[in-house]
Amino acid sequence: MSGSASGLAGARRVVVKVGSALVVDAQAGTPARDWLAAFAADAARLRDRGQQLLVVSSGAVALGRRRLGLTRKALTLPEKQAAAAAGQSLLMRAWEEAFEPHGQAVAQVLLTRDDTEVRRRWLNARATVETLLALGVVPVVNENDTVVTEEIRYGDNDRLAARVAQMIGADLLVLLSDIDGLYTADPRRDPSARRLDRVSEITPAIEAMAGGANAGSGVGTGGMATKLAAARIARAAGCATVITLGARPRPLGAVEDGAPATLIEAAVSATAAYKSWIAGSLAPAGTLTVDAGAATALRGGKSLLPAGVTAVEGRFDKGDAVVVRGPGGEIGRGLVRYDAADAAKIAGLRLDAIEAAIGYTAGPLVHADDLALAGLPETR
Repeated sequence: MSGSASGLAGARRVVVKVGSALVVDAQAGTPARDWLAAFAADAARLRDRGQQLLVVSSGAVALGRRRLGLTRKALTLPEKQAAAAAGQSLLMRAWEEAFEPHGQAVAQVLLTRDDTEVRRRWLNARATVETLLALGVVPVVNENDTVVTEEIRYGDNDRLAARVAQMIGADLLVLLSDIDGLYTADPRRDPSARRLDRVSEITPAIEAMAGGANAGSGVGTGGMATKLAAARIARAAGCATVITLGARPRPLGAVEDGAPATLIEAAVSATAAYKSWIAGSLAPAGTLTVDAGAATALRGGKSLLPAGVTAVEGRFDKGDAVVVRGPGGEIGRGLVRYDAADAAKIAGLRLDAIEAAIGYTAGPLVHADDLALAGLPETR
């Protein structure tokens, strides 16, 4: 599969999921520094040509086990949480050391399921990650295993990576696996199994091809089934997915050079998927009425500034969906950046007057990226 066929060369924003089996030397229980260094060099190449990269990394629990002397294979939940707490600093130190020779800063982002599913927390998490990417930093994301319980955790970083890709509007999700793509059957058990180069739709027949978890590595929790579940999430969000072998010195470059992989195509563009979600999947909690000038600006692709708002109705929190109405009726629906009380206080004000009025500023009331215009489906 060539770089153009995989979508890697042309992707503006890439999320790469790296599992414990790659990050941690299973025998020694220490960071796999040679692999991490090679991956960092690979990633720096993407940065140098203007692409943005986010890494979703496992490994904290595996590294923390050794530090705490937890040698039993099965750990209790409190032991897992303790291992995660002890291992997070080791994990980040390993990533920092890998990227440092390339002058690349990294930053840790710990998420729980609520951070990707509760709108207010989703917006806060997205704002943090977007700022890091804009500053040229590589965010290293992991589930916050120190606080989550079995009932509220993702349990595997494949699906977390897909949710993060959805959150930041990534073009491509790369899932580094212990196998070089999706096969018609488990190739370790069925020598006649063949790899699929491209999947245009995830059907029940495709899902039936997924095998079990990688029990052989001793450190991972995911398998092909979770990778397909992640690809389904990403696909609906307008993000394509590449599944490929991670145990190469430079897996991203290898895919671009034609190494075996499976590409699962996106259903629509990331922008179109996000705008469709806002327009049709959220129950509006309030209404913002705007003047004719603001209505024209919004239809021209601008954000909703407080100066153009003439009325605020409803009881909504930051991150809730609201209807935006103009003189001629509904203009669209969007995610608001202020709660109803603060929105009412800043209605009619210029951007530079917001902080004096409410003590902080979060920019426009509704950013253009978070606004779905009525009757104008997004195709970009």
